Amino acid sequence: MLRPHKSHLKSILIGEHLGLLIVLGMLVAFFGVKTDHFFSVPTLKAIVNQIPALTLVSVGMTFVLITGGIDLAVGSVLAFSAAVLGVLMVNHELSIWMAVPLAIVVGGICGLISGGISVLAGIPSFIVSLGVLQVARGLTYLLTESRSMFIVRGTGMAFIGERIGALGVSPAFLFALAAVGVSQFVLHRTVFGRYSMAIGFNETVVRYSGVETKWIRIGAFVVSGALAAAAGVIETSRISVVDPNAAIGFELLAIAAAVIGGTSLMGGRGSMINTFFGVLIIAVLQSGLVQMNVSEGAKYVTTGSVIVLAVLLDASRSRLRDAVARLRGRRR
Repeated sequence: MLRPHKSHLKSILIGEHLGLLIVLGMLVAFFGVKTDHFFSVPTLKAIVNQIPALTLVSVGMTFVLITGGIDLAVGSVLAFSAAVLGVLMVNHELSIWMAVPLAIVVGGICGLISGGISVLAGIPSFIVSLGVLQVARGLTYLLTESRSMFIVRGTGMAFIGERIGALGVSPAFLFALAAVGVSQFVLHRTVFGRYSMAIGFNETVVRYSGVETKWIRIGAFVVSGALAAAAGVIETSRISVVDPNAAIGFELLAIAAAVIGGTSLMGGRGSMINTFFGVLIIAVLQSGLVQMNVSEGAKYVTTGSVIVLAVLLDASRSRLRDAVARLRGRRR
């Protein structure tokens, strides 16, 4: 098998990210001109320290989308895992070292339920995950009695979200960056990642080659659920409160981040690094709109419009890819 020359590979990577960098730069420039304080260190620190939870959820969503599925339950799983964490630490006085892994396991089980029912029963994942969304949110309200739960200081939770060092970034942001790097490696350098891509592109061919595709698809949901739970831990550490209404609508932002980053809603294509750029674009957009004192309604309209545009762009890319494939087929 021929390997691409290092310089050629570098040019491919630059070209892949260049479009997203240009969009991000244009947004930053626009809000920098339109507002007085966007080009400030506090604003940049605020943006990078607010995105770890969305980054983790978006990375998990990317895994599911690449296999051709969709996980609409991630926002509720985030809130449910945070509620489990709060109950374990507040009501049962478990240490952070025991409560956090248990909360993440709960998130993974939620993903296992969504993926397991969808794949084994042959039901579209958006229907199953929509049901899990409702169940997880209901369990969150039951666990917290629909009230906010305060995490006692001195438990170590606050450290995860606190800004440290001269750069003022939190351990949560560093953890999110590490998750992006590890996920990118898994996607492109491991059997799980390569089969995930292949399943999303053409599952029938992969199955005929002897691969048990259903466990890989279920595995993507488990990863998504576990990362949503980790995001719940981060959100709880950031505000030291378990909020039963947390992350409502988070699934749409995660889908938008992945699609803006080039992940196909039809499966078979995606990149964790590009998803991270998608998260940055959404974060800059939201922060800029806040500084422009845009109304809450207008923010929803703008964010929703970006999601619709991203979906239209994805559909155009899919049609273009199909057209190129047909053209190549005729030439052969």
